[in-house]
Amino acid sequence: MNDLLKLTIRELRGLYAARKLSPSEYWLAVEDRIAAFEPHVQALYLYDPDSARVQAAASGERWMKGEALGPLDGVPVTLKELIATKGQPVPLGTAAVELVPAVEDAPIAARCREDGAVIFAKTTCPDYGMLSSGLSSFHHLSRNPWDLTQNPGGSSAGAAAAGAAGFGPLHIGTDIGGSVRLPAGWTGLFGFKPSQGRIPVDPYYVGRCAGPMTRTVEDAAMSMATLSRPDWRDGTSLPPNAFDWLDLQIDVKGMKIGLMLDAGIGLAVDEEVRDAVVAAAKCFEEAGAIVVPVEPVITRAMLDGLDNFWRARFWGDIEKMPEVRRALILPYIYQWAEGGTYISGVEAVRGFNQTIEMRKSAGKLFSTVDAVISPINPIVSYPAEWASPTNNPALPFEHIAFTVPWNMSEQPASSINCGFSRSGMPIGLQIVGPRFDDLLVLKLSRAFEEWTGGISRWPEPPTAN
Repeated sequence: MNDLLKLTIRELRGLYAARKLSPSEYWLAVEDRIAAFEPHVQALYLYDPDSARVQAAASGERWMKGEALGPLDGVPVTLKELIATKGQPVPLGTAAVELVPAVEDAPIAARCREDGAVIFAKTTCPDYGMLSSGLSSFHHLSRNPWDLTQNPGGSSAGAAAAGAAGFGPLHIGTDIGGSVRLPAGWTGLFGFKPSQGRIPVDPYYVGRCAGPMTRTVEDAAMSMATLSRPDWRDGTSLPPNAFDWLDLQIDVKGMKIGLMLDAGIGLAVDEEVRDAVVAAAKCFEEAGAIVVPVEPVITRAMLDGLDNFWRARFWGDIEKMPEVRRALILPYIYQWAEGGTYISGVEAVRGFNQTIEMRKSAGKLFSTVDAVISPINPIVSYPAEWASPTNNPALPFEHIAFTVPWNMSEQPASSINCGFSRSGMPIGLQIVGPRFDDLLVLKLSRAFEEWTGGISRWPEPPTAN
């Protein structure tokens, strides 16, 4: 990899400030990387290198004058396609949606622009963001840079592929049941789902968060000063914070950390995944933490209730869509959504009530521990062409049992690499903290990254024979 692409955001800012590297020079290195790898991973939508050059040049002028706008000035950034950018369509990953330009930037896009980030592309996602996959009726099929035959996960599929492929240091995804953490785990990235409302989103939906996907914990932490500024459009938006997002040091001695190796439902945990997470737990123990086994927080009734609620809600969104457009939705998702036609209003409300049960269950667990660690993904990987790890619309959410409870309980959670499978695929560790204690999750993640050294060798583009 070009050595410039190994730089962290902190290192970039230092070089910009010292006038040893310009944002334009760095962007050209990213542009070259995209040219080499994007034909294989197909992570991007609305890629605009010409605009990126203009943005980078403007940033360079600000740095020359000592007038950088914010922590991300001159830093190339992608936004998940679901995050609106003014004047550009938001297809929601599906061919069924008419391509109408957005009238304004969503909160995340607005914050990035305010701080001078170089927004050079959107990233792909499946139809309506409803799959943990790179499969879409609108976008090209995104693939995992570690093994192009494998899925990057989703729904922040393109963001994960872009990050692992080296398309700059920062990619923003969204997460309603694991859509930042799952693909981060499958691609070796650090993925951070903050407390509900910490990063404002629009439109808001129950459990929907946004978060950074990066190669290092510090890069994600550095982005939080920008992304966490409040926005009135999100009714859950938290008040302004005075956090020092780069205060990442922690002594874990005496902390009580729950180790959850069984989600209680869903896909069984692969032996390689379990072994990697157990080894991670031993790192915490060696640093002085008290690691205790904990029971699952989710039940079959909770997951099935959520499934009913999501089906009913989604069917309500599309039932009045013209038949000719509905027919364009990815068949896997349409088949799943049709189940919503048989769910009564009472059943849908009962399903929604299961999100409250998840919250209660998570709250009870956190009355006994300071943090929880677990697998992110129960399985090592699955084929790129599959819609989900089961590839079965009748069992669509069997892979999210470790992740979705923390969306409903509004707690911060991260995914960080904790090893590799024998097949060479990354394995993710989940770290969960108490509601609103986003810094604790970042600190624990940073500590683990320091203990293990992080990933030193990332995928390279395939070479021509």
